[in-house]
Amino acid sequence: MTALTAAVEAGSLSAAARSLGVPLATMSRKVAELEKHLGTQVLLRGSRKLSLTEAGAGYVAACRRILEDIAEAERVVSGEYAAPTGELVVSVSHVFGRTHVLPIVCDFLRAFPDIRVRFQQTDYSVNLVEEQVDVAARLGAPKDGGLVAVPVGHVRRTMCASSEYLALHGVPRSITDLADHHCIVLESLGSTGRWDFAHGWLDYDGPVRSRIAVNTAEASLGAALQGLGIGYLLSYQTKDAIASGRLQYVLDEFRSAPSPVNLMYAPRKPLPLKIRAFIDFAAPRLRTLLTD
Repeated sequence: MTALTAAVEAGSLSAAARSLGVPLATMSRKVAELEKHLGTQVLLRGSRKLSLTEAGAGYVAACRRILEDIAEAERVVSGEYAAPTGELVVSVSHVFGRTHVLPIVCDFLRAFPDIRVRFQQTDYSVNLVEEQVDVAARLGAPKDGGLVAVPVGHVRRTMCASSEYLALHGVPRSITDLADHHCIVLESLGSTGRWDFAHGWLDYDGPVRSRIAVNTAEASLGAALQGLGIGYLLSYQTKDAIASGRLQYVLDEFRSAPSPVNLMYAPRKPLPLKIRAFIDFAAPRLRTLLTD
């Protein structure tokens, strides 16, 4: 089961063999023996990547649950519920993880020398149970009612620009003035030709002039700092630049409504002390950082 799930997650038998530290021949033999035992094919071996048969998809899901139960039993035996020990898997988005969570994780590791952390940065919401993630930091209202949410603050979307840009192009006084300004468009939020605020905090769907379109928040922030136009970013992304005067809020009266930030984890009984220790350590520090 371990060999099969590793192959599925890695995308190939050779990559799975490397991750598990076993020869490729051993990995191939184990999967072949498993398929022979089951009496059905579970893996489709394509030229580029493995895929699962319909029977294999259901079987792998069951394997993951069984392996998690085994890992849980081993954690109990190893004393994880007596002291904060073991491996802690933390999932965060790229920018928020780098600027806010990673420094806290580093301090946490210094305070708890018997804990190891796998710090995973991704800009999509992982399934905590299926991906065996212990804690996730998520922006926005919780969508999974089966998870425990620990509130740690709020963020807002704001528009901002550098002093140099505003000195050259003027300060917009109304939302319709955006049509006469250079706007830095984050492609994950809208097209390069329009900004649509009607779904959140502002009843406006109008054209914007965009000389640059980017696909990451860090690039949008960098372009704003370089004076290329007005950026549309989350408050935590611009906090330092605003405090230092490198950026200024524009049309600040049109800030978005606050969006919650939570630490999320799957409920367990008993809750491993490594998770409780991290929540107790990280939550108050994030609340301080996310003070508006």
